[in-house]
Amino acid sequence: MGIISWIVLGLIAGILAKLVMPGKDGGGFIVTVLLGIAGAFVGGWAGSFFGLGTTGGFSLGSIATATVGALLLLIIYRQIKK
Repeated sequence: MGIISWIVLGLIAGILAKLVMPGKDGGGFIVTVLLGIAGAFVGGWAGSFFGLGTTGGFSLGSIATATVGALLLLIIYRQIKK
């Protein structure tokens, strides 16, 4: 998957993570996008590592995996910012 696809997937994952866990986070849209992109990488790596999926395509599974990664990063971000 190309870098542009990862960025688009991260954007989608960040938006979905923000919808699942709404709240006031510093940084607004920019932080959401960055957490989503990082979450796409983390979720893709963890999914491949544990055999839950691959990172080779743009599918519902890859969006779900990236969203879970973004949610994890959002939880960690909120704990650090407390």
